[in-house]
Amino acid sequence: MQYGWWTIVPPLVAITLALITRKVILSLGIGVLAGALILAEFSVLGMFQIAFGTLWAKITDTWNLSILVFLVCLGILTYLVTIAGGARAYGEWAVKRIKSRTGAQLATLVLGILIFIDDYFNCLTVGTVMMPVTDRHRVSRAKLSYIIDATAAPVCAIAPVSSWVVTIMSTMGDKFREVSQSGMMLAPEVGRIVGLEPFVAFLQTLPLNLYAWISLAMVALMALYELDFGPMAKFERIARETGDVGALKVSAAGNQPSISGKGTVWDLVAPVGGLIVFAILMMAYTGGYWSGEPISFLDAIKNTDSAAALMYAGFLGVALTLAIMLPRGVVTVNRLPEAAWGGFKSMLPAITILMFAWTIGGVVSELGTGEFLAHRVGQHLNPAEYPVIMFALACLIAFSTGTSWGTFAIMVPIAIDFAVLLAPQLTLGMVAAALAGAVYGDHCSPISDTTILSSTGAAVNHIDHVSTQLPYATVGAVACAIGYVFYGFVAPTGIAHWPMAFLTLLVSLAAMFLFVKVLHARTAG
Repeated sequence: MQYGWWTIVPPLVAITLALITRKVILSLGIGVLAGALILAEFSVLGMFQIAFGTLWAKITDTWNLSILVFLVCLGILTYLVTIAGGARAYGEWAVKRIKSRTGAQLATLVLGILIFIDDYFNCLTVGTVMMPVTDRHRVSRAKLSYIIDATAAPVCAIAPVSSWVVTIMSTMGDKFREVSQSGMMLAPEVGRIVGLEPFVAFLQTLPLNLYAWISLAMVALMALYELDFGPMAKFERIARETGDVGALKVSAAGNQPSISGKGTVWDLVAPVGGLIVFAILMMAYTGGYWSGEPISFLDAIKNTDSAAALMYAGFLGVALTLAIMLPRGVVTVNRLPEAAWGGFKSMLPAITILMFAWTIGGVVSELGTGEFLAHRVGQHLNPAEYPVIMFALACLIAFSTGTSWGTFAIMVPIAIDFAVLLAPQLTLGMVAAALAGAVYGDHCSPISDTTILSSTGAAVNHIDHVSTQLPYATVGAVACAIGYVFYGFVAPTGIAHWPMAFLTLLVSLAAMFLFVKVLHARTAG
């Protein structure tokens, strides 16, 4: 059945309500009901049957269920690392060894990259650990909160193991399976892509997730060369000249669990490193590497069941963490129930959003929103413009709603439908553009949870944080837009994927560097 312009109602309802209410879960839920009502031909009973049926089908799907179990394991592991004092030990180590403003900022960046498994954990941990270090070297709290925010979402979006990556893979995987089953593979390029395991497809989008790389590169550039501009330059000048870093008088970090004084840096590094190693090994295992069949390690990774692999890695990661901490008394047995409950609670918002994101993605796909827009709107545009359009739309939605995961659910299926029907050779780039736009919005939207947690973790006024980092983030977004325009026009010429992807990234990095130099010179002048 063709639903016409009704197909765009569910995402529009979700986006509009998120703007008005600032409540992501409520907005996604009502968007689901709106789509289900259309599918049920405006039968209220049918609406609830379709909505709850889709939700139940998504939750009980073996792949999705494995993802939810992994998220719970991830929450428990991060809680254990926190109460063991591993992150605090890193901060104490850094205070003794860092001797400059540049070193303080780079150490904050490095810690943010190390804690890539979850953005919530990243924001609060990096802020708490690094405040004494950055205060000592007169780095403003506005700059600290920017470094935290510019690291948390971007690094989680490109790390091989994180709560974000499982969301990205599940969104892509659902749509790829639907495309394969529906016979929409209109070109060999699409057939090769949708036939991939979602983790492999994710790896191929990595260099084209331009905003994540641009954001991390900007932090390093600012730290190394002091190229501040806009409102941030004023905060940094005051901090350098007077020592006033702009801290809130009372930290809003909230109630924190008691932290062991026995923890070492290895109580942070070993659990995170172990989780990565286990994830790689389990991907090879589920891909049949140890099945006795003649298969290479790389081919096993390509054939893996990434959801099951991450679930197994989560179990093993928690087991390793306990094996390291319990015998030394860093974490005691009587705190294990607290860790289990605290870890689960910390992931509950993410799990809830993910379930609703899966559901609205299923409803939007059933309505054929992406196919409708591709036929009605996309055919009037130059296909070379599709990647930058996907990026701009994702930026707008994520910035307006403050949610990256909700943006993934809405934009990734639409991007894939556009690509499959109109520009199959641009499929990976269009998916990556949608992901990058979502990361931008999560980074700098004033209502984003990571933006709020970054100002909370750095104990700085929230408006100061938003106003100082927005120019930086927007410069990065403009540089990304230039990269996606370049990609859209050059990718169809037949250049292989990886050279094309890295060339696109270099174009964006060069544009970003040029913009920063010009803006810094104008501010300094």
